Amino acid sequence: MALHLVTGGAGFIGSHLADRLLAAGHEVVVLDNLDGGKKENVPDGARLVVGSIADRGTVDDLFADHTFDSVFHLGAFAAEGISHAVKAHNYEVNVLGSIHLINAALRTRVRYFSYASSVAVYGTGRVPMCEDDHPQPVDSYGNAKLTIERELAITAHMQGLPFTALRMHNVYGERQNMGDPLRNAVAIFLNQILRGEPITVYGDGSQRRSFTYVHDIVGCFLDAADNSQHWNRVINVGSQQPCTVLEMAHAVREAMGVPDHPIRHLETREEVHAAYTSSELARMLLGDWKDTPLAAGLAATAAWAKGHGPVTPRSTLTLETGSDTQPEWYTTATSRTDTP
Repeated sequence: MALHLVTGGAGFIGSHLADRLLAAGHEVVVLDNLDGGKKENVPDGARLVVGSIADRGTVDDLFADHTFDSVFHLGAFAAEGISHAVKAHNYEVNVLGSIHLINAALRTRVRYFSYASSVAVYGTGRVPMCEDDHPQPVDSYGNAKLTIERELAITAHMQGLPFTALRMHNVYGERQNMGDPLRNAVAIFLNQILRGEPITVYGDGSQRRSFTYVHDIVGCFLDAADNSQHWNRVINVGSQQPCTVLEMAHAVREAMGVPDHPIRHLETREEVHAAYTSSELARMLLGDWKDTPLAAGLAATAAWAKGHGPVTPRSTLTLETGSDTQPEWYTTATSRTDTP
């Protein structure tokens, strides 16, 4: 069978994708710098190469040593809410690192390039967000994701590298990094319960999101790869069951068996208030799927979290614009973390 590269394959979504590729009989190489990923997430049978996509030499050597059929590019720096304060790091990893992969894929005649994009490209606007809406990112992370979407479209047109960009949003599930204090609300809530801390919700919790179970998302990556007639597109993928952040906090409490666990409301922070997409195009092109019910997905995730145990939150970021420019919510989120 074919040999595939999964960047970010020691992380959350990437490791589940590697699982599915191996189960289908393929060979898998994982490239991950282990910043947010873990060696134990890499499935048996996959080869782990520790390194960063931002290191051109690492990428070039990897492609010189292997002949990849496809690249599944999920490796990223994804702390979108603080990405404006770490601009150089954000663009070095998410833009330049992606360009290193695209160039290497072109040189070695990779058959297909799969890109993990984000709802962050839309910014604010009507919901549900649709592919024909004009993207207006409001943070540096979303801008980086949109830049690579456009670069892939140019590359496909000018140089013939087929691609699909899948715009994901609010994915949750087993192997999520519970030690990241800056993103992934479900993982943060789970870890706060495990640590005996109140769940923290910004503002009144009325922000609306559509939380998507990881196994549903992984299926979309595989279906997109198998549908060459629909390549060279940007497609929204995700659940069509929006809820508020406060409703999610209550659902996590129920899944963990602590329905009365305290919830602490913090000061409102600047963020997109409603961010979820329509996945009608994906369901039409890739084949419809049934969203995993929130209660079922959270039950599986909670069982994994209990088995994993609590994690000390850890922030590895150094703000490039100075500590006096950091927002209050960032100070609060990282106040109980280990720092390098």
